[in-house]
Amino acid sequence: MANTKELFDRRRRRNRTQLRKVSSGRPRLSVHRTLQQIYVQVIDDAAGKTLASASTLEKDLRGSLKSGGNVDAASAVGKLIAERAIKAGVKEVAFDRGAYKYHGRVKALAEAAREGGLSF
Repeated sequence: MANTKELFDRRRRRNRTQLRKVSSGRPRLSVHRTLQQIYVQVIDDAAGKTLASASTLEKDLRGSLKSGGNVDAASAVGKLIAERAIKAGVKEVAFDRGAYKYHGRVKALAEAAREGGLSF
């Protein structure tokens, strides 16, 4: 029987495989969340480089947030990554939620990034 980590990795691989089929060369907006923090990167897989990144650990966000692991923090990170991605010249991305459900913090981050000007 598969353990939790194996199931998590299987969901992540399944999502990324589908993402590669439909992304058509767009950079990937990759989300990683823990109980305490949320991290996001815009990755160009063809070049193997990170174009922009943001997380709740950054000094300008830490002071204004009550906690790094709630929906408000995810929204703030979503707005920040949208600003940085547009500054780096990226407007269209493929949203990579990893093995996480599109719900709660992941959904809040995605909606804030869309409001900030990213399209996916």
